[in-house]
Amino acid sequence: MKDNLLGIDIGGTKCAIVYGKRIGSDLQIVDKTKIETTTVEETIRNIMSEAKRMMARFNLAAQTVRAVGISCGGPLDSKSGTVMSPPNLPGWDNIPIVKIIEEELGVRAGLQNDANACALAEWKFGAGRGTQNMIFLTCGTGLGAGIILNGSLYSGTNDNAGEVGHIRLTDDGPIGYGKEGSFEGYASGGGIAQLARSLAAEEIKKGGLVSWCPSLDDMENINAKLIAEAAGAGDKLALKVYETSATYLGKGLAMLIDILNPELIAIGSIYARNKDMMEPYVLDQISKEALEGARDVCKIVPAALGENIGDYAALSIAANLID
Repeated sequence: MKDNLLGIDIGGTKCAIVYGKRIGSDLQIVDKTKIETTTVEETIRNIMSEAKRMMARFNLAAQTVRAVGISCGGPLDSKSGTVMSPPNLPGWDNIPIVKIIEEELGVRAGLQNDANACALAEWKFGAGRGTQNMIFLTCGTGLGAGIILNGSLYSGTNDNAGEVGHIRLTDDGPIGYGKEGSFEGYASGGGIAQLARSLAAEEIKKGGLVSWCPSLDDMENINAKLIAEAAGAGDKLALKVYETSATYLGKGLAMLIDILNPELIAIGSIYARNKDMMEPYVLDQISKEALEGARDVCKIVPAALGENIGDYAALSIAANLID
């Protein structure tokens, strides 16, 4: 059986309109168009025109497209299909995006935040295929989670489930999600940069040399990618940064394992790109902190969909609507 699906990924600088075909348990991405995110009205107008253009290009009609999935940063209300003032989308205040798209295209639509959408994608078409209980962690600029429980997406009472980056791991430490010592502060791109700046400053003030930060004036150039490259080349201070981040990632994962008892946790972006460097510290903490019965049934794996996960995510919302 073949299902024609459309996906819309709404981002702070770019939006994507994606056409995909689901054939059995596989998803094929057929075409994709990107547009700039500008004003609310103009962006929605351009999304609609590009979606209609794509449908015309492939001879698709409202009757032959099964569903449209919309992925967007939160906060949002997935039940009413409303975008509610995301920080990266100024002006998107209580926008009934599902209603707008359904009326314009004549196709059933659904809305989820980006972490939940990625969890659906990895569950249906990626590393979590075949599982009933799994967690997806974004592990990019920030840290968020999407949760699959008993074969269904769990989004909580008002779409706030999975905000694991807000958990405080230490009383002080790198700041993430507006909180010192948070899970996001330690295990995200922004957190890794903060850890690196702190260690580099200490080293420079002692008179030491830091190859990736020659002086205090270079602090703003530090990011997670730079530190990963230095660590990969064997730089001891950079390796210490990733060891610290991975250690706290493991501590946070142990909490999730004890609370939710998943069979799999798939981690994207930074962990997926640096698995060999981070995995030993992650698994060591899980072995120390998580309940034996729960940790023994849980695999920790890199997300499988790579750089295309945003496309799969939007289409997976559509697939989930019709399942």
